[in-house]
Amino acid sequence: MFDPMDRRNLLIGLAGAGPLAAAQTQARRGLPPLKITDVRTILTQAGGTHAVVVKVLTSEPGLYGVGCATHRERPLAVAAMLDQYVKPWLVGRNADEIEDIWQAAYLQPYFRSGPTGNNALSGVDGALWDILGKRTGVPVYQLLGGKVRAAVPLYAHSSALELPALVASVQKWMAQGYRHVRVQLATPGFSGYGVSGATTAEAVQKLRPEGVRPSEVFEPTPYVNNTIKMFDHLRAKLGFDVELLHDVHERVPPAQSLQLAKALEPHRLFFLEDAFAPEDVGWFQIMRQQTTTPLAMGELFVNRHEWLPLVVNRWIDFVRHHVSAVGGLNMARKIAACCEFFNVRTAWHGPSNVSPVGHAVNLHLDLATPNFGIQEQTIFNATAREVFPGTPEIRGGYMYPNDRPGLGIDVDEKAATRFPFQTPGGVRPSDRRLDGTIVRP
Repeated sequence: MFDPMDRRNLLIGLAGAGPLAAAQTQARRGLPPLKITDVRTILTQAGGTHAVVVKVLTSEPGLYGVGCATHRERPLAVAAMLDQYVKPWLVGRNADEIEDIWQAAYLQPYFRSGPTGNNALSGVDGALWDILGKRTGVPVYQLLGGKVRAAVPLYAHSSALELPALVASVQKWMAQGYRHVRVQLATPGFSGYGVSGATTAEAVQKLRPEGVRPSEVFEPTPYVNNTIKMFDHLRAKLGFDVELLHDVHERVPPAQSLQLAKALEPHRLFFLEDAFAPEDVGWFQIMRQQTTTPLAMGELFVNRHEWLPLVVNRWIDFVRHHVSAVGGLNMARKIAACCEFFNVRTAWHGPSNVSPVGHAVNLHLDLATPNFGIQEQTIFNATAREVFPGTPEIRGGYMYPNDRPGLGIDVDEKAATRFPFQTPGGVRPSDRRLDGTIVRP
C-alpha cells in the first residue's frame, strides 16, 4: 500500500486530471502499475433481489474493488457477459485506467448501449473506482469533487388498498423525519402498480370477452380517476408540508397521462414519474407545454439518445436512471454534469432491485452532485447487511456514508453462497386490459 506522502501526491494529480492522473503520478514517482489479476462474478439473492456483483482483484495483495452489475430480470445474461467476454479481456490491464477501460469495453461488443453490456460494464467500473478510493485512502465521493451535502435525503414508499391506510402510512414516515413520500393506491376491482396485495375482482373478470388469457386486469380510466381522488384526499388530510410523489409506470395512453398531470397540478407534486413509456418520449414536449407538474423519467433508459433531448429541451425535471443499466458511475457522473447545465436534477433509481453495492454508488454520486434532487430509498434487511457489510445507513429520512476509503462497502463471498438464486431472474407480472391487450410494466 502507499505511504501517506504517496497518497497525498496522488490526490494532487487526481484533482488536476481525474482518474488517469493516478497512473501518470505513479509513473513519475517510479511506482509499479497496478494490474488487474482476476474478475469474479458473484450471484446472490440475499435480501430478496437477484444481485450481480463484480469483484476485481489486483496485483497488490489484499487490494480489490466491488461494483454493481445487477439486472434483476436477466442476471445470468450479465454474468455470462462478464465471465466469457469481459474478464478475459480485462485481466492484465492497469486498474487505474478507468476512463480508457470504460470506453474500450463499451465499444468492444460493437452493438452497444444495451442493458446486458451496460450492466456488465457498470460492475467493472464501480470496482475500479472502489480500488482507486482505497488506494488513495479516500471515499469515492472525494474523487468526484467532494461533498456538497452532509447526507442524502430519501423518499419513502407508501402504498395501500384503501385511503385511510395510505394516510396512516404517509404519517408514519413523516413521524420518522421523512419529507418526501411516494404514494400508490389500489384501484378498486383492478390491478395496479406498486400496490402490494391488490387483485382483480371477480366482477371485473366477468366483463372480459371469451378467450382472453387469464391475468390480472388493468384499465387506465379507473386508475386515472382513482389517482386524482387519492391526491384530493391526501392533501385534505396531510396538507402541503409533505412532498408527495407518484409513479404512473408508463401504464396509460399518452393522452390520459396528460389529463392526469394537468389534473394533479393543484396538488403540487414533487414529481410525477414515468408518465410515458420510453417509446413515447416525444410526448414530453407536449406535456411540458400544457402542465407545470414536475416530471421524472429514465429508469428504463440505456442510451444517451433517449434522455438527452428531454434534458436539453427542459422537458423533464428529474432524471431517474438505473445507474448500472447506463454503464455505471463513470457514465452517471457525466449524465449528472450534463443535467446541471439545464437545471435538471438527479433522482437515481433505487428500489430493492438495485443491490446494496449499487446503492453505495448512488450515495457517492448524490453526495457530490450539485444538482441532486432526491434518492429513492430501500431498507435492506439483516441478511443483505450480512452479505454486504458496509451497506449504507439510513436514519431520519437520510442516507449516510461511512467515510471508509472507496465505496465503503464489501461483499462476503462465503455468506453470499448461502443465498443462491432461486430462479433464473425476476419476472414482471403481465397485466392485461379487459380485452386481453398486454399492459406495459
